[in-house]
Amino acid sequence: MDKVIITCAVCGAETTKEKCPNLPITPKEIADSTYEAYLAGASIVHLHVRNNDGTPTQSVEVFKEAITLIRKKCDIVIEITTGGAVGMTPEERIAPVKLEPDMASLDCGTVNFGNDYIVNTLPIMKKFAEEMNKYKVKPTLECFDLSHILSSQILIKENLIKPPYHYGFVMNVPGALGFNSKQLSIMIDHIPLESEFTVMGIGKAHIPAVYSAIAFGGHIRVGYEDNIYYSKGVVAKSNAEFIERAVRLVKEAQKEVAKPIDVRKFFKLRD
Repeated sequence: MDKVIITCAVCGAETTKEKCPNLPITPKEIADSTYEAYLAGASIVHLHVRNNDGTPTQSVEVFKEAITLIRKKCDIVIEITTGGAVGMTPEERIAPVKLEPDMASLDCGTVNFGNDYIVNTLPIMKKFAEEMNKYKVKPTLECFDLSHILSSQILIKENLIKPPYHYGFVMNVPGALGFNSKQLSIMIDHIPLESEFTVMGIGKAHIPAVYSAIAFGGHIRVGYEDNIYYSKGVVAKSNAEFIERAVRLVKEAQKEVAKPIDVRKFFKLRD
């Protein structure tokens, strides 16, 4: 793809209001923050939702409310999480796919997540791919490690995933693969033909990941899920603030920022 896709990871499952006062929690807050990110230049929103007390949930009803509010505001591509949060069952995690979002994350292997871990066995991955196919949802193959890319190729070989493929490299999660340009290069070298990739630098890897994504010809994800600090010790005012910087860096690299219509056309998403 000749344009750079910018995804906004609007709230995630781990970030808290205590650390990030402007974190969107309610469906309305999430929709408003998504719209601000869209106006700033995001073409995809990576969507988690929360209970009223701020805890993560995979409630179909809460997802439905957030998606409905977002779609009333703009045509941003909606990518829901099926990673959910630590401790959720596979059945909980996959349930919102029935709402027929444009895209959904598909974690491609079990991963350490700080002091916890998230289980993604090959049978779970296959079931998730089957459900996404059932509802015509495009998967983003989230990989926290090189082995996850190799696991994703099993799904491709079994015709559970259709090209063009979209990979999401989640790097610098504590306990998983760290971030540096050499390790990113190795990840890129192992994805199949007809693939695009988005780089997600967690925490301190946030800015280096943006620069590397541009340099390696990939795409960008930023937002409160991945990092709350705009600069050292300074919490970002909004998700849009991250998007604005990403747009500026893409343009300074003399590249064009993708719009939602470009993403829909390239990945052959449902109209």
